[in-house]
Amino acid sequence: MDKYIILILYFGALFLIGFLASKKIKGLKDYYVGGKKMNYWMVAFSARATGESSWLLLGLTGMGAMVGVKAFWVVVGEVLGVAIAWFLMARRFKRLSDKYDSITIPDYLESHFKSKSSLLRIIAAGTLAIFVTIYVSAQIDATGAAFESFLGWNYYTGALVGFVIVVAYIFSGGFIAVAWSDVFQGLIILLGLVLLPVIAFQTIENRGDFVSGFGDIDPSLLSIWGEGGPTLFNIMTIGGLAFIGLGFLGSPQVFVRFMSIKNEAEINKGRWVAIAFTLITDSAAVLIGIVGRYVFTEAGQDPELIMGNAAQNVLPMLVDKTFSTLITGLFIAAVLSAIMSTVDSLLVVASSAVTRDYYQKIKKPEVSEKSLLRMSRMVTLGIAFFALAIALIVSVTTPERTIFWFVIFGWSGIAGTFCPVIILSLFYKGCNEKGAIASMITGFLGIPFFKFIAPTIPGIGIYFGELAELFPAFALGILAGVLVSRLTRKPA
Repeated sequence: MDKYIILILYFGALFLIGFLASKKIKGLKDYYVGGKKMNYWMVAFSARATGESSWLLLGLTGMGAMVGVKAFWVVVGEVLGVAIAWFLMARRFKRLSDKYDSITIPDYLESHFKSKSSLLRIIAAGTLAIFVTIYVSAQIDATGAAFESFLGWNYYTGALVGFVIVVAYIFSGGFIAVAWSDVFQGLIILLGLVLLPVIAFQTIENRGDFVSGFGDIDPSLLSIWGEGGPTLFNIMTIGGLAFIGLGFLGSPQVFVRFMSIKNEAEINKGRWVAIAFTLITDSAAVLIGIVGRYVFTEAGQDPELIMGNAAQNVLPMLVDKTFSTLITGLFIAAVLSAIMSTVDSLLVVASSAVTRDYYQKIKKPEVSEKSLLRMSRMVTLGIAFFALAIALIVSVTTPERTIFWFVIFGWSGIAGTFCPVIILSLFYKGCNEKGAIASMITGFLGIPFFKFIAPTIPGIGIYFGELAELFPAFALGILAGVLVSRLTRKPA
């Protein structure tokens, strides 16, 4: 019963945030970017909570349990990605997006590349809606898994309950509700992740033998290279883990936060908050997996319970073994916070793609602000239901999926499409509209190609499988943008 008390308080806080935020929504700019009045604490926490999702608490902890210290390559990649985004890209992007009075990423791209047709906006809005829906469906899937692991609920009941709650507060409060709730949820995530490995470690009887005992389970768990040392296969695997951080270099759900911040001075302060949050939470997640692997191995439990697809259960299992039911409720809230802080942000981004970037800018420019605001809420609801349908279908057709890679595919799709063109817009003056379109299409198509086709190529496919899809699609997106821009550049 104690678990449910914590959850009721948590959900009550979210509904209150949604209600209060709804009072501040006066127009489309408020609904999508909070009126561009957000402070650095709110933006930093919102950007990080949005960027982490269920992947952090269930996926990365499971990765730590499976591969040991090798999972810290994810931490390295994420910290570098966040640092580059905040130090090298945020201020330039904020300056330009304010200059163009942009409130969505397609707004920014169309203005920056002086688009003479609607093609760039259509491609941007379309690809965004597709991959955001996949990403949201992965989070809904994780919600069902979280309720199932922590409370023993039926998976589908858990997925539906989480879905209803997040849709309720985002429907009313838009971006402001998202940002406020992300600060609240980010603090819960931070507290939960830091507490668990520290306290769980204290329950181990022979703490002085922890490192050697962990190595006794499997010596490769203590190697940053993995089993076999620095082989080509292991280097590719490490690249696949570290290159996850590329997704912070232009993903719309992260960069729309830079649009929302009130000025560039706030960015200078916010970057340290974002980097510290990333380093602490990601490192703690890996440590949870490592401690969990040791604890359950020493306890003589079936290793299959925390290996393979089941590794994503290591956090709930460790929480259940370490804490009382009251504290367990806090960790359920932490997992749900990670999930919902991403879902709400993504739904706002997807809604803006349909409502602002297609309907208002292309189909019906004369539509009133009041009608658009009402439509935004309806579109948010529609996309949410479509994502729910995908999550339920995947749960039936692909029972062997893992949260880590299901989430990463959606994350990679958004990043592969948008990060290369955002980078080109900020650092390559020669990039033109045709180059931007080529970059986005190449990155978009590269994700499914390197996910499903490249790994089947005889001889080299195994290496593509380990490298994962984001880096090659990202690199080809950059290359396509540069080459097409050069080939289509008008003579001086």
